[in-house]
Amino acid sequence: MAACGLAFVATATPALAADLPGKGVEVQPVKSSIAEETFQTLLVMKALEKLGYDVKPIKEVEYPAAHLAIANGDATFMADHWDPLHADYYKNAGGDAKLWRDNSYSTGALQGYLIDKKTADQHHITNIDQMKDPKIAKLFDTDGDGKANLTGCNPGWGCEKVIEHHLDAYKLRDHVNHVQGNYSALIADTIARYKQGKPIFYYTWTPYWVSNVLQPGKDVVWLQVPFSALPGDRAGTDTKLPNGQNYGFVVNTQRILANKAFIDKNPAAKKLFQEMKLPVADINAQNKAMHDGANKPADIEKHVAGWIKAHQKTFDQWIAGAQAAAK
Repeated sequence: MAACGLAFVATATPALAADLPGKGVEVQPVKSSIAEETFQTLLVMKALEKLGYDVKPIKEVEYPAAHLAIANGDATFMADHWDPLHADYYKNAGGDAKLWRDNSYSTGALQGYLIDKKTADQHHITNIDQMKDPKIAKLFDTDGDGKANLTGCNPGWGCEKVIEHHLDAYKLRDHVNHVQGNYSALIADTIARYKQGKPIFYYTWTPYWVSNVLQPGKDVVWLQVPFSALPGDRAGTDTKLPNGQNYGFVVNTQRILANKAFIDKNPAAKKLFQEMKLPVADINAQNKAMHDGANKPADIEKHVAGWIKAHQKTFDQWIAGAQAAAK
């Protein structure tokens, strides 16, 4: 926690210039129902407020609708556009003509399928293709139908489309049940099963608190896929990682997605969004703090204030650069 600057302190960044470029301009942030996205969203909001923007409270809307709202000007930005996972949402909302994402807010986001290390080692399981073996699938059967139960992805998040595509591409429909619903509740049940010593099979992503609780390499292992297979415009994309492993998902960059008309009129905001960087490790640490109980709005505000305080020089440079871009 201390290493990531999440000390519970207040921040008091001085105004760097009398003329604030955002004065009189309203900004409407949006985010998905994933509570852990509040941290990175609030950090962007605090920076915009320092530039004088009138930043409204966050509105919660799932990714497909969020992309449309930003494209249509009903919202201004979201801090968690996953590229390339949300490529179809971006295209369907109008693409470059209506949206802007020329930034890299947080890089190196992994996704994929994992099982508990004990079962993996005992049965030599390394690839999701092995779920075709009825004996292997039965190990992860939680409802008695003989199929492996995969704790999966909420509809509307984007990852569910990849999982559904994988089930067809790898011919796993008869061997794997994609369990969907409230991910937080489902993963809590999955962790409870793990603590009882039972086999688990789940999808997750980083940055997120799950991999702090179930640590890859120690508690769980990533499963590889037999070959790259992505839906839509991403068909044909190689999902193999630099280390040769293939988890079935491209490494994603989280970008700040904004309304293009807003960006064209607000060079200060554009520069700010281009300069802001938030390490995955910092997001993971904050998400873990939320999982451990510090998850109320006031707690998250303290986390953001603590991060700014610990990175004050960087934060001030973001603001100064944005102000200079407006002149």
